[in-house]
Amino acid sequence: MIWRTLPLLGALLCTGCALLPEIAHQPTLHNPFPQLSKVAVAPFFNLSTEPTLDGRRFSLAYANELQQVPGFEVVPVGTVEQAMKDLNLKMTGPEDARKLGKELGVDAVVIGAVTDYTPYYPPRCSLQVEWYATNEGFHPIPPGYGLPWGTPEEEHIPGPLVFEAEMALAKAQLDTQTPNCQPTSAEPTPNGGATGPVTGAGLPPQWPDPRGFIPPPPKARPEPCWPQPGPVMRHTQAYNGNDSKFTEALASYYYFQDDARFGGWQNYLQRSDDFIRFCCRMHIWEMLSARGGAGETRVVWRWPTIR
Repeated sequence: MIWRTLPLLGALLCTGCALLPEIAHQPTLHNPFPQLSKVAVAPFFNLSTEPTLDGRRFSLAYANELQQVPGFEVVPVGTVEQAMKDLNLKMTGPEDARKLGKELGVDAVVIGAVTDYTPYYPPRCSLQVEWYATNEGFHPIPPGYGLPWGTPEEEHIPGPLVFEAEMALAKAQLDTQTPNCQPTSAEPTPNGGATGPVTGAGLPPQWPDPRGFIPPPPKARPEPCWPQPGPVMRHTQAYNGNDSKFTEALASYYYFQDDARFGGWQNYLQRSDDFIRFCCRMHIWEMLSARGGAGETRVVWRWPTIR
C-alpha cells in the first residue's frame, strides 16, 4: 500500500508552500490614557479650498476609526450635533469644547479641521486635530510621553517618533526663552505635561524636563488644579496618494481586511470614502503611537484559498 501513497505525497510536495499558512504580524493600538476614554467628535471645519467639502463626512470617519481602538467609547456624531444645536455652540474655542464635554458627560472633545483636500488622483488630505479635555486641569500630553525611554526597549522606538518627541521637547524648552513683548501678570506659568521643576544651572522653574516623558508614580493625593486653556493633544499631518510611505501603509492595512471588492488597495485611492477613512485611521494611529498607544503585534495566520 505504500507505493500507492507515493504519488499523493509527490503531489503534495509539488505544491510547495501553497498549502501552508502565511504568517503575518499585524500592528495593534490601544488607548494609553484611561482618563480620556469617553470621547465626542465634533463636525470638522473646512479650511481647504474645496468648497463642497463636508466636515461631517470627516467627523463620521474619524469617530468610526477611533471607536475601533480598544479603550475608547465614542459618542455618536448625531448626538454631538444635537447637543451643539441645543447649546448654540460654534466650537470656536476651548470654552465651547468644554461646555459640550460637560453636556455630553465625556472626557474629551475632538475638534478637527481639513486644511487641504482633493479627491482626484493622486488624492490629498491634510488634517489638523485637537483634543480638549473636559477637565481643564488636564495638561498637554506631548509626543514621546509613555514611550520606553531609559529602558533596553528604547533602541526599538522608531526614528520618526524619536524625532517628533525631541522636536516637541525642544520647542517647549525654547518657548521659555522667547521674549514676551506683551504686558502680562507676574504670576509664573505652572508646570504640566512634560514639564517639571529643575533646580540648579540657572534654569527657569517652568523649564520642560525630559524626565517628564516618563509617567510619574501615583501620589497619595491628587495634584492641585492648574487650569490650562489649550488642548491635551494636537496632531497635524498631510497625506498624499502618491507618497510611498502612505501607499505602503495602505497596502499593509488592506492585507488584513476581509474586503471582497475588486481592485485591491489601489482602489482605496479612487474611492473618496475609503481614502478619507484611511487618512483618519493613520492620523489616530500616529497621534496615539507617539504617546505610548502602540501594542505588541498580533500574529495572523492566513490560509491560502484552494479552488
